[in-house]
Amino acid sequence: MRTPAPLSEFPLLATSVERDRWVLARRGPRNPVSSARPYAMLLESERSEDALRVGTVTVFLTNRECPWRCVMCDLWKNTLETQTPVGAIPLQIDVALRELGPLATPSPQRQIKLYNSGSFFDPGAIPVGDYPEVAHRIVGFGRLIVESHPSLVGDRVIRLQEELGLASRRLDQPAPRLEVALGLETVHPDALRKLNKRMTVDDFRRAAQFLADHQVSLRVFLLVQPPFLEEAEGAEWLRRSMVEAFDAGATVVSLIPTRLGNGALESLAAQGGFREPQLEALESALASGLQMRRGRVFADLWDLKRFSRCDHCFDERLHRLEAMNDLQEILDAVRCAYCDQNKSAWDLS
Repeated sequence: MRTPAPLSEFPLLATSVERDRWVLARRGPRNPVSSARPYAMLLESERSEDALRVGTVTVFLTNRECPWRCVMCDLWKNTLETQTPVGAIPLQIDVALRELGPLATPSPQRQIKLYNSGSFFDPGAIPVGDYPEVAHRIVGFGRLIVESHPSLVGDRVIRLQEELGLASRRLDQPAPRLEVALGLETVHPDALRKLNKRMTVDDFRRAAQFLADHQVSLRVFLLVQPPFLEEAEGAEWLRRSMVEAFDAGATVVSLIPTRLGNGALESLAAQGGFREPQLEALESALASGLQMRRGRVFADLWDLKRFSRCDHCFDERLHRLEAMNDLQEILDAVRCAYCDQNKSAWDLS
């Protein structure tokens, strides 16, 4: 068995196969999951394109692990080690809609996110034969949002779109609008390569154009402070990444703070190759995106307190970010006597 490359060698690893081995060697155990139910589900709301608050059903499906070994990813923790059984995904949707209750009932005023720790269009994760039953269950929602690696955007997108149309005609209801979320992460070419996503910005552009050509909406995930970039670089390259996403036709950009917890990032952090962003980084990134006025920009607020360095003002800062997500307006910054003196490269004031 090959000895994992020392930490200091990671940036020098020449191939994605070598980077895969490095990432896998630093993983911990998976969480216990079952193909009989989603590993998580929740109800939330989101501002729509027409400035309404839309009820959102988010289902985190349990399926086979993504074939890519991205350096920053921890989604593998809630995946199966084998191919997803045919029929499991529709049953998981049934479980989610039943357990979430009346507010998860399909409605044109609601949308549903079927996120699956990888790519919806990976047939090992979501069997193509399940598309008709998936479509049958979510017809009635105004929008279906799924996620994918850019390289898997192709004929299976069209197949899902067709199944949504067929199910809507059978049930005499409007077809949900399809939206695909792509993880661009960053347009910094060297950092993107080292993230081990096995894609380029040109790959992202081709996928975005395919979606546009087939009237499928585009959402883009970007990382706040990815590894391999200094803080000042991260701020500037995130702004460039948002411009790239909007240029490609994105109607939504979702900003994801890069989190420790997958083993690989801990190793990089120990060598000075990564540091979790501070809360100010997310605040300023959201403000920067909203200033562009080119589409909706949302900050991911899950487990937000880990990025705060001040307990005195955290609650107020959280409420401000929640309101900015909801209103899509830049609100007055929170001023705190305890932490305001420590400005960062992200501060826009």
